[in-house]
Amino acid sequence: MRITIAIDKKTCIKCGKCVRVCPSSIFKQTTPNDEVKQEHPQSCIECGHCVGVCPTSSITHTVFPAEKVHPINPEELPVPEQVMLLIKSRRSNRAFSKKAIPSEKLDLILEAAHRAPTASNMQQVAFTLVTKPEEIKKILDLTIEIFVELGKLLSNPFIKPIMKPFLPEAYKYLPYLNKLKEEAAKGEDPILRNATALLLIHTPAKSRFGCQDANLAYQNGSLMAESLGISQFYTGFLCMALQFDRKNRIPEYLGIKGKIHAGMGLGIPAFKFLNYIDRKDIQVDKS
Repeated sequence: MRITIAIDKKTCIKCGKCVRVCPSSIFKQTTPNDEVKQEHPQSCIECGHCVGVCPTSSITHTVFPAEKVHPINPEELPVPEQVMLLIKSRRSNRAFSKKAIPSEKLDLILEAAHRAPTASNMQQVAFTLVTKPEEIKKILDLTIEIFVELGKLLSNPFIKPIMKPFLPEAYKYLPYLNKLKEEAAKGEDPILRNATALLLIHTPAKSRFGCQDANLAYQNGSLMAESLGISQFYTGFLCMALQFDRKNRIPEYLGIKGKIHAGMGLGIPAFKFLNYIDRKDIQVDKS
């Protein structure tokens, strides 16, 4: 689609805010209070900064028609103390009830994750939401299968001396991989913790900042989950299995074309935490 950007000269107050926020330097102003002009609009990355910042709604952008532009009421925003309390309250709670998460709450978590910023505003982050118990069980089984194969490979006496210097973290977890297999054999779920929903966040395989973009989306989604009273945790072992699986079993099972960078286990909490705990003292180097 050809991008068209227009500035209404009658209503523009020449404040220069669009000039300052445009990452593509499309808007130009020779000196303060001069007429705002534009150059090479086709280099626009469709971030919407110009439309969002204009105090007089003087910018018309083909990508952002009126129905996509929404005013912000500062009085409706949470105060910093509320945001900080939400952040302090967020925990990785893996104690779930068997109740299903209402679909409207899952939709809000998805929207929050989708709203996260992406590098160059590429917006290549996609989501796969799994709620069917049999599919969650299949993903668990595949993860255990990958770890069993990995454990055998790492334990091979001929390969171990070669691999260990390059994969010290993998060998650190080797005893735990065997434990995961034993727990799964007993019918337990040491990976997804009996979550009733699993959100996988992925990007095209060639996305340069796919990992960063996906994990920014995760943070948005996890905070929304906390605000909704939905428990969540980062599926670290699932992500680890994905890293070592050259057969690409889980993405192929789910029909995902691309690379999974983050996963979120979700469920209705069996109980809630009543306290938040301070972390270790913050480490900040200042220069």
